[in-house]
Amino acid sequence: MISGSNLRDAMISAAYTIASQKQKVDELNVFPVPDGDTGTNMSMTIGAAVRELEMLKEPTVAETSKVAASALLRGARGNSGVILSLLFRGFSVGLKGKTEASGTDLADALVEGVAAAYKAVMKPTEGTILTVAREASEKARAVAMDTNDPIEVFRAAVAQAEETLQKTPEMLPVLKKAGVVDAGGKGFCVIFGEMLRVLEGGDVAKPETSAAAAPKVKKSAVAEADGDIKFTYCTEFIVMKDRDAEDALKLRAVLESMGDSVVVVDDEEIIKVHVHTNHPGDALEAGLKFGALTKLKIENMKEQHTAQVTEAEQMAENDSYVPVDPEIPYGFVAVAAGTGVQALFEDLGVNNVVTGGQTMNPSTDDILNAIHATSAQTVFVLPNNKNIIMAAEQAVKLADRRVCVLQTVSIPQGISAMLAFDPEASFHDNQVAMTEAAGKVQSGQITFAARDSDFDGHNIKAGEILAMENGKLAFVEKDLEKAVYKLTKSMLRKDSSFITLIYGADVSDEQAESACELLRSKLSSSLEISLINGGQPVYYYMISVE
Repeated sequence: MISGSNLRDAMISAAYTIASQKQKVDELNVFPVPDGDTGTNMSMTIGAAVRELEMLKEPTVAETSKVAASALLRGARGNSGVILSLLFRGFSVGLKGKTEASGTDLADALVEGVAAAYKAVMKPTEGTILTVAREASEKARAVAMDTNDPIEVFRAAVAQAEETLQKTPEMLPVLKKAGVVDAGGKGFCVIFGEMLRVLEGGDVAKPETSAAAAPKVKKSAVAEADGDIKFTYCTEFIVMKDRDAEDALKLRAVLESMGDSVVVVDDEEIIKVHVHTNHPGDALEAGLKFGALTKLKIENMKEQHTAQVTEAEQMAENDSYVPVDPEIPYGFVAVAAGTGVQALFEDLGVNNVVTGGQTMNPSTDDILNAIHATSAQTVFVLPNNKNIIMAAEQAVKLADRRVCVLQTVSIPQGISAMLAFDPEASFHDNQVAMTEAAGKVQSGQITFAARDSDFDGHNIKAGEILAMENGKLAFVEKDLEKAVYKLTKSMLRKDSSFITLIYGADVSDEQAESACELLRSKLSSSLEISLINGGQPVYYYMISVE
């Protein structure tokens, strides 16, 4: 029989081992774009349980698995981390009430874990960690029919996991072409293989003294800003269109001449406006030429910045959000990186911005804390990255208020969703409108190749410029400005009116202005092009076309 202490030691050792091997697992990622990386996410997920497991003294297997499951769920990062947490959560369900675990108990627990993971994934893909875990659990159950020895059962499961891992390239052509096995499946084998080694009597692995601590997720978007605010007043209003109102493009052009961060969205009845300017009265006068104004909001961003820096410093001391009671009807949490992008979300009404995105997947707990720090009865969460959606969805089950995770997979989608929000509308109507608005945006990203790769017909070298269109690799380029033009042109549709170019931390103001001028000179003069300093890492540019 396996005791709770045996299981505890095995899990702790597995956490230390995947931490030491995470880079090897990361290197199996076939997609060349910089990302959160599978090994890192799985390591940080199970690593979140170490401290709590170390505090257990002579626990039962039920207590050990329950503590681990809770910690992994809250610490889950990225899709691979969430799947790992669900495997352990199901594992906990299978061992509920058990003092020690037999072979049958372990087999049942593994089956429970796999069922929980498959249930959470909308479209399970075979040839991934899911397949490796499933076939391991099936083998464990088959062996448990012949023996109740937990070590024999666990050994059979690990052996099957390794065997299935080697077959993953035959299940996923992209793996076969790259000549690698599935990264998530490899992480699973590392973790469960190390657990087996300890359960067989091996010593518990030691943590690497040189291992860097997990990065802390910053909670305030403006806390990092230097206060160098060119335009003081964040001005927002809605124009109730006159019947003979001119095209909203003209209003946008006027606002562009008096400030920055201009966002103008219209339909048949209203024009929704956002602008940073030193003369808010002029912006309102411009809007009045198109119709009556409503929902006016003018805020001094310099005062906001001072107050938010102070608040951020206080929060940094506590290293957590402060929970608040839900009072207002609606609130918002968004995930974003880059002071300019984060500040834009705050301007659009987001209550709490969690720093994260590509290469920096926040944990379920990070998102949950931001939700609880939002004083709203219903909180909309905008993940803005496909590898963060699952972690956000896990927070729904843990929150003490209603949470709706919108399926935004890019920053442009998140911005469009926020602009579609109507405070007077019902929850359902807002959910539908925001989702539809996000889906209509053409999203593009310009980034760099993190590794050499032969992907989707492209022979890619590390450092080359990659153009992504709606999440898919469009082309490889060597000239950054040329890549911006080619990608933007490719994203245009017959009814496109607005282009927003958000430039990142690795692009100078001069480079961004030059790229913007190139678009203006080569594309139709009817298109309104806005340039925003997002300050985001990883992406040279994020482009939205509406």
